[in-house]
Amino acid sequence: MTSPAHTASAATERLLTDVRACTLCAAQLPLGPRPVLQMDPKARVLIAGQAPGSKVHASGIPFQDASGDRLRKWMGIDAATFYDPTRVAILPMGFCYPGTGKTGKTGDLSPRPECAVTWRAKLMARLVNVKLTLVIGQYAQGWHLAEIQKANLTDTVQAWQEYWPGCLPLPHPSPRNNIWLKRNTWFEKDILPRLKRRVRECPARAWIEVDIGLSLILVSKVPVGNVGMNIQAVIVERASGKPHLKRSFRPFPMLALKVVIPQT
Repeated sequence: MTSPAHTASAATERLLTDVRACTLCAAQLPLGPRPVLQMDPKARVLIAGQAPGSKVHASGIPFQDASGDRLRKWMGIDAATFYDPTRVAILPMGFCYPGTGKTGKTGDLSPRPECAVTWRAKLMARLVNVKLTLVIGQYAQGWHLAEIQKANLTDTVQAWQEYWPGCLPLPHPSPRNNIWLKRNTWFEKDILPRLKRRVRECPARAWIEVDIGLSLILVSKVPVGNVGMNIQAVIVERASGKPHLKRSFRPFPMLALKVVIPQT
């Protein structure tokens, strides 16, 4: 029997394959298409950024540059955690390097709009476990915060408590923003400690199979040894393999359940 978790994972992989093969705006990309993103339906943190730079285009690894070093420091996590797609999803507004201005001195161009129009809603629909979205830069804030963002990026970041704890608007961690960071010392003092704490509160989510004979319960949010808390589950009928219930409930401690934790 194929579990709902497995089916969802397979569908996500097909979608990611399509995204990575995308060539919609190839003619407008100076280095050609190379979509760079990271995603898994189990991810608890989403990083919504702008678009890859030239270094990331060359490596194919998101935030493998000075901006990524700073962002990981802001989040208080190491590279292994950052690049674990079951922990952190990375979906920039544009998946490919857009190139620079004509003079090459004005920074990278804006993310190509085709990515968000074609793919973003489909990808976001798969991220059902995200508890914290880091909305980096004006383009991501324009999509994710829409009408509730402020007049400019600084005002939006200063109003972070209006979006907390589900979203946190951030300036771009690029070295180009060093002057902004020096002018706005409240950002590192007031926001970053809360960001680090919130990231620690968003652990990886694993499905646990609970075999009760007639049904197979795929359970999430269950700390081992704690059967008294509220949990979320999908109960799957063994006969049909069809999920027929998804809800929160308190399991009965007196039931002798066989818990099988899949190897990862």
